[in-house]
Amino acid sequence: MPVPSDSDLLVLLGVRLRSFGAEDAIAATAGLDVVDVRARLERFEQIGLVGHRERPTAGWQLTSAGRAEGERRLAAELDESGARPAVAGAYARFLAVNQPLLDACSSWQLRLVDGAPVVNDHADPGHDATVLAALVTLDDAVQPVAADLAEALGRFGGYGPRLSGALAKVQGGDVDWFTKPTIDSYHSVWFELHENLLATLGIDRATEPVATEPLTASEETT
Repeated sequence: MPVPSDSDLLVLLGVRLRSFGAEDAIAATAGLDVVDVRARLERFEQIGLVGHRERPTAGWQLTSAGRAEGERRLAAELDESGARPAVAGAYARFLAVNQPLLDACSSWQLRLVDGAPVVNDHADPGHDATVLAALVTLDDAVQPVAADLAEALGRFGGYGPRLSGALAKVQGGDVDWFTKPTIDSYHSVWFELHENLLATLGIDRATEPVATEPLTASEETT
């Protein structure tokens, strides 16, 4: 059975994953009721874990103390649940397909014309078909990783379906759902999953190792 996470931890993690977010966005990320999230944020603000800004855009963000407290709680959850080996193993498999996914995103945004990169206007169906085929292969590889994470900790449960949903929209012809940052695009969900793994394992993105050999979908499931 997946281990459920403490609601305070979910809110602190939700703020981190949003970087700067409104209460409803944080609630959606945490999977909690917005009224409950608001009360927890106000309590966290009183003890210096989060801060609120009204202008130019209203939202919440972690303080340095809040980030440290979130990481402490995440480490404790891993150790108390016994999920650390499963999450660490899933992270290593995720990392192996991370750079290929970023390369696919770049290819979706840019294409070569006469040897020079230009903004992809999606007027070349051959180019888009090649990139989309790569995305399907990468999704085949990452879905077992997402499933293993969801089996270990319940808070990872939404990533597989969210990635599948974004892929389906791209396959249906809505090009924005590949990389657009303001929606739950494939890249947006992937980036959030990556940050969640880094936060959970206490890894600094700046010192993150780089995998040298991407795994194939068949290797992911063996």
